[in-house]
Amino acid sequence: MPSSPQHAAPPPSGLSGPVAEDLALYQEKFRRRLPESLDELHGPTQGVVELPLHMAWSGMTSYDLGKPRQCMGLYRTVLHEGLRDDLPRYLNQDLLLQLWPVLRTLVGRTVRAVWEDAFTQLASRTQAAA
Repeated sequence: MPSSPQHAAPPPSGLSGPVAEDLALYQEKFRRRLPESLDELHGPTQGVVELPLHMAWSGMTSYDLGKPRQCMGLYRTVLHEGLRDDLPRYLNQDLLLQLWPVLRTLVGRTVRAVWEDAFTQLASRTQAAA
């Protein structure tokens, strides 16, 4: 059962003052976007996906899910740039779980921590792959 994405995480250990506040705000930005459950992620599993410019503002907008590198790129972009309504539309639960052991190394530390803290299924996939 995933922990509730609405609960704020404790401040990062070893940090204080403005740096800790900035990091906490950055974490909260991603936490607010999380779905209640991975079951909500019903995005495509095949074909070509076109991302809107609010997510693909700095690069590719078209991703072929049949090409592993492009699939990883799509998921990385959506995890970093997608808004709450984008996640169910562009991410697929089964594909996310399959990709996570590698994908977690491609996303930023904050994104990885927020998703793994909220969804034990992702953290357990990581441990099983190790």
